[in-house]
Amino acid sequence: MRVARRRELVSKDHPQLPVVRQCELLGISRSGFYYAPAGESVANLALMRLIDEQFLETPFYGSRQMTRHLARLGHRIGRHHVRRLMRRMGLAAVYQRPRTTVPHPDHAVFPYLLRQLAIERPDQVWCADITYIPMRRGFLYLVAVMDWFSRRVLSWRVSNTMETDFCIAAVAEAIERFGRPEIFNTDQGSQFTSPRFVSVLQEVGVQVSMDGRGRWMDNVFIERLWRSLKYECVYLHAFETASELRAGLKAWVGLYNERRPHSALAGRTPDEVYKRVASAAAGPDCPPAGSQARQQQTVKQAA
Repeated sequence: MRVARRRELVSKDHPQLPVVRQCELLGISRSGFYYAPAGESVANLALMRLIDEQFLETPFYGSRQMTRHLARLGHRIGRHHVRRLMRRMGLAAVYQRPRTTVPHPDHAVFPYLLRQLAIERPDQVWCADITYIPMRRGFLYLVAVMDWFSRRVLSWRVSNTMETDFCIAAVAEAIERFGRPEIFNTDQGSQFTSPRFVSVLQEVGVQVSMDGRGRWMDNVFIERLWRSLKYECVYLHAFETASELRAGLKAWVGLYNERRPHSALAGRTPDEVYKRVASAAAGPDCPPAGSQARQQQTVKQAA
């Protein structure tokens, strides 16, 4: 259990155990319980915004190249500073490199199942990913679940940390609303390799697929979604609060799903492709995709 989660279990008003004893039982220091992490400075937030914009254009930039890019823009900043900010944002350069990271012993990594697979219908493959969202006075993280065939965004959540919980909530909502996919694809991030996250999928009979390390192209459709979302929504609005951000994301996702034609979908919207193809595949005696009856039917099949 992470320190942040253990701190949440400590109660200042416990009738029997003082704070010191609760901290001892949970394996954290008393100072650690009272510690409140400081937010990033205004200068760092501005740099993170620039890093995020450039990373969309050049995802192969590591900290060294990103430092040079910022220097060309007039920012005197060291490479170690840039590397810390990129880590805080969850950004890692895409390139071939030696195996320098040893997987967590409790986190299984699953094979990539989509290579040479013909994806021909909705709910055959879903994917998920996390991205950094800059705001005027801070930042949040966004996770989204997408149907690979139709490009439809099925669910999303924002969080101020990269814990597993908000990823699980997004997947649980998508399954509750639309049933379950045959395959669920993610990268090898610790949130997605977490046993808690994987068990949510396996308990309803979903096959788990994971990209190769550093192979962002394996999940390219959701990477394109991040690019569109940031240029068309996030960068155009300097969101002040989390509630403003959620409202803005809700409006943009509605536009993306329901009213924005896609050239890759022959000029149709993701909603049109998802509902039309799913309904045709279900047949006349089956409920349409996304309906409550179809959800219940899928849950029974999964059981």
